[in-house]
Amino acid sequence: MKNILVINSGSSSLKFQLIKMPDETVLASGLVERIGQERGKLSYKSEKFSVSEETEVPNHTAGLKAVTKLLMDPENGVIKDASEISAIGHRVVHGGDKFSETIVIDAKVKATIKELFSLAPLHNPPNLTGIEVAEEIFPGAPQVGVFDTAFHRSIPSRANRYAIPNSFYEDQKIQVYGFHGTSHKYVSEKAIEYLGKENSKIISVHLGNGCSITAVQNGKSIDHSLGFGPVNGLIMGTRSGDIDQSVIFYLINQLGYTAQEVSDLLHHKSGMLGLTGYSDLRDIEAEAENGNRICQLALEMNAYRIKKYIGGYAAAMNGLDAVIFTAGIGENSDVIRALVCKEMDFLGIELNEAENGKRSKDFRDISSGKYGVKILVIPTNEELEIAKQTYDLIS
Repeated sequence: MKNILVINSGSSSLKFQLIKMPDETVLASGLVERIGQERGKLSYKSEKFSVSEETEVPNHTAGLKAVTKLLMDPENGVIKDASEISAIGHRVVHGGDKFSETIVIDAKVKATIKELFSLAPLHNPPNLTGIEVAEEIFPGAPQVGVFDTAFHRSIPSRANRYAIPNSFYEDQKIQVYGFHGTSHKYVSEKAIEYLGKENSKIISVHLGNGCSITAVQNGKSIDHSLGFGPVNGLIMGTRSGDIDQSVIFYLINQLGYTAQEVSDLLHHKSGMLGLTGYSDLRDIEAEAENGNRICQLALEMNAYRIKKYIGGYAAAMNGLDAVIFTAGIGENSDVIRALVCKEMDFLGIELNEAENGKRSKDFRDISSGKYGVKILVIPTNEELEIAKQTYDLIS
C-alpha cells in the first residue's frame, strides 16, 4: 500500500486528497482557499475528524504546511510523519507538445512547465508553485506531474491542426492541445468498463464552469472542443465558446477594443453570464422555470451547441456507443441533459426521463434502452485519476 498525496494548486487555492493506493481509499481531503488574501479558509475532512475555519494563509507554503499539520496531528491525523507519503501527484494544466504522459518531476521538467506559462498563464504558474512548495515540505517524496493536455496528444493531425500557414505550427507550436484530459480519461475508462468492449466509440461531455467535449475512440482522444486555449467550443459559465473571428476584428477595428479587452470579454464576461447576467446554471434554470425568456434561450443555445458537437463527433467516429455527462453541471443538471438528448433518436440517443430526473452521486445509465446508445452519468474524479497515474508510475 502507498499513500499518494494529490495536489491541485490554483492561483489562490490548494485542493488536496490523500489516497491510499491501490485500494483507492481516501484518507483525507480538503481545500485551502483565499491564499494571500486578508483571511484565508481551510477545509479538511477525514473519517474521524473535520474542520472548516478562517485562518491566515499568506502563501502556498503556509497553506500546505497547515494541511500537513492536520494530516500528522497526534490525535486526529491519518499519518504519523511525512515519510508515510509515498509520492505527490500534481495536476498540471498545460504540457504543450512536451509531455504526452505522466512524469517524475525534476529540474528539467520544472523548467519546461515554466516555459509553457504563456500557454496557460492562469494555471501553470500556480501549478509550478504547488510543486515547489511540496518539494520543500516533502523532500523525500517523488513529485509526479499529471498533465491535463496529455490525454489529447493522441488527436490525429487532421483534427489538431489549424488551417493557417504551416510555419505557425512548426515554429510556434500553434495547434489543438485540449483540456480537462484527466477528467475525460477517467470517465471514458469507466464507460469502457461498463460497456465491456475495448473497441468503443464514446463522446464525453464535461460540463462545469468550464466545458469541453471529447470524441474517444478505442480509449483514445481523437477530437476535442477546446483547442490552443480554453475559450472555444461549448458555451461556458463566462467563456463564449465558438465565435466568428470577424466579431473579434470588428470589436478591435470598429469599436475600439484593445486585444486585452477582447480577451477579457470572451474569457470572463461572455458565455451564460453574458447571455443572462448569471454564471451559475442553477440560477439560470430557476429563472427559466419562472418564465425568464432570456434564460430559456440561453439554455437552448447551450444545449444546441452540445448537440452539434455530438453529431459531428459521431460522424467522425462513424458510430456511437455511449454519451457521458460529467462534472458539476453534467452530473447534476437533468434540465441540460434533457435538452441535449431531445430529438436525438436518429443517433440512437433517447433518455429514460424518470431516471434522468433522479438525484444521485453514483454512476448511472439513464438511457431508455430502446436504442443502442448508452447515456451515462459518471461522476468525475480527477484526484483519483491523478493518484492512479502517480501510483502506476512509481510502482
